[in-house]
Amino acid sequence: MKTKFSLFTIIILSIINIGAQEETVKTDSLQEVVITSTRIDLPFKENSRTITVVSSEDIKKSAATNVADVLQQFAGVDIRRRGTSGSQADLYIRGGGFDQTLLLIDGIKMDDAQTGHHTMNAALPLEVIERIEIIKGPAARVFGQNAFTGAINIVTKKNVANSISVKVETGSFGQLNGGVTAGVSLKNSSHIVHIDKLSSEGYRYNSDYDNSNYFIKSVFNKTGQAIEMTTTFQERKFGANGFYASASATEQYEETQNSLLAFATTFTKNNLTITPRVYWKRNQDMYVYLRNDPTVYRNLHITNKIGAEVNASYQSNLGITGFGVDMSQIYISSNNLGNRERFMTNLFLEHRFKLFNNLVDVTPGVAVTYFSDFDFYAFPGIDVGVKITDDLKAYGNIGYTYRVPTYTDLYYSDPVTQGNEDLEVEEALAQEIGLKYFSEKFNAAVAVYNRDAKNLIDYIRPSTDVTIYTATNIAEVNTKGIEVDLGYNFNLANYKQTIAVGYNYLEDDIIDQNEALSRYSLNTLKHHFTTRLSTQLFKNVSQNIIYKHAERATGQSYNVWDASVAINLKQLEFTFTANNIFDADYIEAGFVPMPPSNVLFGLRYNFN
Repeated sequence: MKTKFSLFTIIILSIINIGAQEETVKTDSLQEVVITSTRIDLPFKENSRTITVVSSEDIKKSAATNVADVLQQFAGVDIRRRGTSGSQADLYIRGGGFDQTLLLIDGIKMDDAQTGHHTMNAALPLEVIERIEIIKGPAARVFGQNAFTGAINIVTKKNVANSISVKVETGSFGQLNGGVTAGVSLKNSSHIVHIDKLSSEGYRYNSDYDNSNYFIKSVFNKTGQAIEMTTTFQERKFGANGFYASASATEQYEETQNSLLAFATTFTKNNLTITPRVYWKRNQDMYVYLRNDPTVYRNLHITNKIGAEVNASYQSNLGITGFGVDMSQIYISSNNLGNRERFMTNLFLEHRFKLFNNLVDVTPGVAVTYFSDFDFYAFPGIDVGVKITDDLKAYGNIGYTYRVPTYTDLYYSDPVTQGNEDLEVEEALAQEIGLKYFSEKFNAAVAVYNRDAKNLIDYIRPSTDVTIYTATNIAEVNTKGIEVDLGYNFNLANYKQTIAVGYNYLEDDIIDQNEALSRYSLNTLKHHFTTRLSTQLFKNVSQNIIYKHAERATGQSYNVWDASVAINLKQLEFTFTANNIFDADYIEAGFVPMPPSNVLFGLRYNFN
């Protein structure tokens, strides 16, 4: 604890010292960013929730090569990886489970009815991302089910210039990556196309991977009623040494495919905005216990989700009303889970109004959901914000949130785990109060949160003598914590420099109920401390240092340092990325040790 406090003190004193020397700083105007993940689009500064916006510039400075690695650098977001390059990673927010966080692409819900293990399979290549919106806290009334503890919205690039970018990367463990990104803007349409291939021999036995990403985004009829088309396809093939089952299961292998096809448009007339959307999402997962002998044990799951939704907002003298309907049909074909269907309907309604000369904003809302294999559920909530000054705002929110069991929770069976058809829906009442400050040079946010959940689903066993873990609704669980984020921008040698600090403390009582009996819940990230220093001292050279400290409820504690350097020579860019510089020995998920220190060299050429 003394070491952590000393490090934090040094960073804060450095900020104060630098701040005393610098007077004016120009920064990207975060105030102008509009949060698009909700029906009521609001400027970042006016939102009364805990939201972090990760810009494309932040992503470039993250020393990360995929979305999973980017998200891990933000306090309160726990990415538990098994291997590198996002081959298999689980997403957690504020101590929730991997089934309890919703991933969206341009507002499209990418939840998978089979299992939340596939959430990050839908993550896009960094080259096509405009920004990432991290929404923490109860979000069921905004997004519906799966947004139990929060949501991640990946906003893709829309405005493109006529350009082609080619990259080649190579590094430790036989890494070899290549990709092409092209953009073209025509008179009545625009298009972005991205293709890449990532491969590695692996950093230990049977940890090799061969991943492919394809992305197309087109806007047609730009001069009339514009129609936006998004299509993605991600394929991952990887050795899964110890990923599931047990540490001794060294011969496991998995292949996944994730695809999306979506069409959307927006109608605006006077004060009414309507955005209809249709989409088809497909996920395929093939797992074998013995890579060289699939006949011993093999699972094949194919999930299709066909959805249509209409979101709208209406502005009047009484405020802004957001409303919408989301309907989807899910089909799953599986040799383990069976052939099943589920129909879902979500109705959303919220209204934002202001009081006391616009100093107070209030947004009550409710989501009503129907599941063909469960029942009707209503989940209300309310956000309140108080404008103290132009730069300082207090806020609070309270709401009910929920999650229906996945097909894996209900029906899966193998020698280690067993589903349970009698599971009930997870429910929780969550509260949060916070304070955030934003200016050109300095931004800060602090939030205190609490979540009282019941019927949480965990895989537990009745005693240590039993080897099979069964999906069970465990007793009530309380989760509480505090989160702090600081950012400072300053000029040095006439170049912009940035330092960011984040800390999240979380405490829950799951371990008191299931110690030595739980398969998933006991690995909570209790202390999470992150820092990022992005500097530029010369015209064409920039460098970034990222530090992450993690301490889990199981007692495991580790420190990881990453760094990157970028050299820009007009159309040519050289990059050098070093991960786990000091060779920390640690595990994020299950039985899988994370990679030792490694490097990646990159070359990118832009044809303008």
